Parts: sequence; structure tokens; C-alpha cells
Amino acid sequence: MNLFEEVQPVTYSEGEVYFLDQRALPEETIWLKIDTLEKCYDAIKTLAIRGAPAIGIGAAFGMMAIAKNAPDSSFDEFYSYMKNAKEYLERSRPTAVNLSWALNRVNDIILKYKDKPIKEIKDKIEEEAILIQEEDEEVCRKIGENGQQFIKEGMGILTHCNAGALATSKYGTALAPIYVAKERGINVHVFADETRPLLQGARLTCYELYKSGIDVTLITDNMAAVIMKKGWIDACFVGCDRLAQNGDAANKIGTYGLALLAKAHNIPFYVACPISTIDIKTKTGDDIPIEERDGSEITEVMGKKIAPLGIKTFNPAFDVTPNELISGIITERGVIRAPYDLRKAVEALNAGKGKKHDLIQVE
Repeated sequence: MNLFEEVQPVTYSEGEVYFLDQRALPEETIWLKIDTLEKCYDAIKTLAIRGAPAIGIGAAFGMMAIAKNAPDSSFDEFYSYMKNAKEYLERSRPTAVNLSWALNRVNDIILKYKDKPIKEIKDKIEEEAILIQEEDEEVCRKIGENGQQFIKEGMGILTHCNAGALATSKYGTALAPIYVAKERGINVHVFADETRPLLQGARLTCYELYKSGIDVTLITDNMAAVIMKKGWIDACFVGCDRLAQNGDAANKIGTYGLALLAKAHNIPFYVACPISTIDIKTKTGDDIPIEERDGSEITEVMGKKIAPLGIKTFNPAFDVTPNELISGIITERGVIRAPYDLRKAVEALNAGKGKKHDLIQVE
């Protein structure tokens, strides 16, 4: 089994949906069968499945599984059931825009075929979920190809959280340029910070990079400034859960701090994500809803208490990196450069203009 098969976050076989339980990695490989609305919600909410693209894929397949139990005596009953399921799942992780994006695609399919038999609508939901997963694999590959231009032999790269194969269907976003570079014989050294409080960098990024044969070193979050000062970092690559219209980027908590450090050390800081992560309805990062999680995630580490009982906590899951700290936004359609107006950028890309659109500077 190759790396990407081993770390596939969502699998679908013979009508059954399974999520790889990323909470158990790297110690155990556990697959969760998703066959009810509650199981799908819980898996997303508790980070059994995480990473914006993977959440979207998982939600689409979850809706397919949920449809099996939906009433089918009439379209109105079926749609009411599925609409309620969609709205419930949307509340599981409010920051990652790919979740609502994928759920809306499924909802659109249901409405498109509302005059067809319910069984046929269910088949169309299945087809759409498979298509979303296949599209994501292609998108991530293209992100890797577009980002690989910034990677040179022997350079040092710092990444945060996990934006690799475990967070997508294959390749990842921030890690995709590294995987593509490796396929082309370009070797780099990656520094992965642990990413408190849930250690996705230590548990997941190091896990998949190590298994893929990429040279990787684990550091704690507060070591980034030191290795930058030593000259060990040539570029930073991070993923993104939501991009505002002005280019502000919401990503795992701690990303903003790394961007500030990169700016201070004159190190390019790249955000890698699919076009679907751009939320043109959200004007700035100040408008992005930031999920706050239970304080036990920071008062405990791997089930062991590390803080006084009853201590107050503040535990936002994400922060927002202002656009002026971002060197480029790497998408499957090209690299978007400042000045950022992502509404115009998306319009230009959809029109096929790319490099010809001078204001957007898409490479």
C-alpha cells in the first residue's frame, strides 16, 4: 500500500462510508463507519476527520449515507429530512468553508433532480460525493504543481498543523508542493511544528512525511523563531480553512504568529488552498467566524492533566493571518499575488484570463 492509500481520510466501498479516525494516529489505525447523521456530526466535531477539504468530502459522503435512512414516500418529506441534516452538519465546524460548500453541492443535486424517483436522487448524491472526492485529488495535485516552483533543492521549509494527504483526498494543500517536488527528484528538509493544543503537526504531519521518505524534523511551536534566526527556513507553507475576499486567511491557531515571524526574518509565507476555500461573501478576516473549543484541549495533553483544576481557558481553533503577511496564495488555478481582491481573482480565473489579468497578477 502506498502512502496516499494508507492515509486516505475517507473511504467508500460497496455502499459503506468510513472515516480514518485521526485522533488515534499515529499509534493506532481505526476506521469509523459512518451510517447515521449523529456519527457524521460527531466525527467532524471531535476532529476524527479534519482538514477543510477532507471535511467537505466527508460531509458529502455522510449525506449519502444519511440519505439511506431518509423517508422516501414523497420528495417533500425526503428533502425536509436532508435539509435538516445539512443544517445540522453545518454547525459542526463553522470556520471551514469547504463544509458548507460541499453540503450546498449535495443540496443543489437534490433540488436538481426533485422530479425524479427518490432512489435516483440517492444515486445522484452518491455520484456527487464521488465526484467531489475525485475533483479534490486533481485540485491538490495542481496545487502541488503550481507551488513546486517555489521549492529548490536542499531548502528548508516550515509548515504548521497538517495540510497534507490526511486533510484532503490526496497530496494535501500546503504539503502538495513538497510531494510533487519529491516526485521530481527535488529534496528538501521540512520542519513541522507540533501545533498545540491537539498536536496535528507532531501526530499527523510528521507521520505522513516520515512514511513518505521526506526529511522531517519535529519542533515545538515556540522554536520557530530560533530556527528562522539560524537561517534554516527558506519558506513557509501553510493551508487554509477560509479565505476572505481581501486575502485574509483563517487557519489553525498559531498560523498568524508564524506569519509575523516570517515577515520579521524576510521569509516568504505561502498559503495553499483550493478555490473552494475562497469565501467571496466574507469581506475581511474580521468577518470570519472563529470556532472556540472546549478548554480541556489545553488543560490536558493526551488525556493527562497539565493545569490546575478549574483554571480559566481560551481555546480558539483558528486565527486569521492578515493579507499583507502573505507572499502568495497557491491554488489549483494559479498563484494569486497581492494586491488581493479575491472576488476579481476568482472572476478572472473563471474567465480563463490568468496571467492576462494585470490587476490580479495570477501566475
